[in-house]
Amino acid sequence: MTRRAAIIVLDGVGIGAAPDAADYGDAGSDTLGNLSRALGGVSLPNMGAAGLGRIAPLAGVDASGETTGAWGLMVPRSAGKDSTTGHWEIAGVQLDRPFPTYPDGFPSEVVAEFARRTGRPVIGNVVASGTAVIDRFGAEHERTGAWILYTSADSVFQVAAHEGVVPLEELYRACQTAREMLVPPHDVSRVIARPFDGSQSAYVRTKNRRDYSIQPPDETLLDALAAAGIPRAGVGKVDDLFAGRGISARHTASNAEGIAAIAAWLSGPFDGLLFANLVDFDQAFGHRNDVPGFYGALREFDTALPGLEANLREDDLLFITADHGNDPTTSSTDHARENVPLLVLGPTVRPGSVGRRSTFSDLGATVAEWFGIDFRGRGTSFLQLLVTR
Repeated sequence: MTRRAAIIVLDGVGIGAAPDAADYGDAGSDTLGNLSRALGGVSLPNMGAAGLGRIAPLAGVDASGETTGAWGLMVPRSAGKDSTTGHWEIAGVQLDRPFPTYPDGFPSEVVAEFARRTGRPVIGNVVASGTAVIDRFGAEHERTGAWILYTSADSVFQVAAHEGVVPLEELYRACQTAREMLVPPHDVSRVIARPFDGSQSAYVRTKNRRDYSIQPPDETLLDALAAAGIPRAGVGKVDDLFAGRGISARHTASNAEGIAAIAAWLSGPFDGLLFANLVDFDQAFGHRNDVPGFYGALREFDTALPGLEANLREDDLLFITADHGNDPTTSSTDHARENVPLLVLGPTVRPGSVGRRSTFSDLGATVAEWFGIDFRGRGTSFLQLLVTR
């Protein structure tokens, strides 16, 4: 039977401060731990059965009894704490320097060049949350047609536009232009199209976000699988994070849609690797410090997990992990430098610990060995600890 693997990234679902978290201003950040304590305990029985409570103490998650899966903890090695960095590290690529950030907004020459190339003026150029910036500048944008430009503590060049003012395709073209324009030293991790709708005092972001990542600087797991003729499929923003290199993805508007797409792949006649990102934890709840919403998203995934596991073939491995933290209990609304959980399910998985991994890249190396290719990237495979044969 043909081997398959699926990697599901629970975006922003970290499990405790990384050793260097203080260097990033994230000392004490612990997305899952702090959330479980803030709620007086959480109920995640299926992830708990897979071994979640064995990774770190979580209020309400049982850490006794037998487990159905393998578990471990992965420590970030790359510089940075954004989605691109985290996904690249999983795929075997590590960065020695973080992507540039702009706490005072982008330089005037960068803004002017973006306006010149796209044919529209620019307003904003501030550090702000996406909801706050459209509340602040939305009416002016509707009057003038100017792009709303903003950033955050992460390395992002975000462009907001009302769908009734700027056609989506024009917004997407403008973001592609920005991506091509932003070269070192302004090589931001991602350019993000942020369309919105509604009217003044009632603006809402739509589900038509699109990310434009910088190209990975080295060979990734996806490149190696492509060279070996092994199929790759994505769910969510994964293809955007790799600049479309080595993977195409079905974009989804919510975790519910993403889970359905994952289930369809697992139950369908597909082979190779599925690389999926479920973004609601981060985008809808972590950045908004919405503890109940974050927990609701965890419950939604936990409830769906048995159905996903039931669709695994004999030679399937299902990896569940994250790309960074986004602790909704802290004062910060940005990503956090955290370790991430690792759960692995499948008929051949040996229940037990795969240990504390020194880099996310160990996951990509393990997937590569599972498929019988030589690629290891910057990681070390733990396949021999994981499977019974």
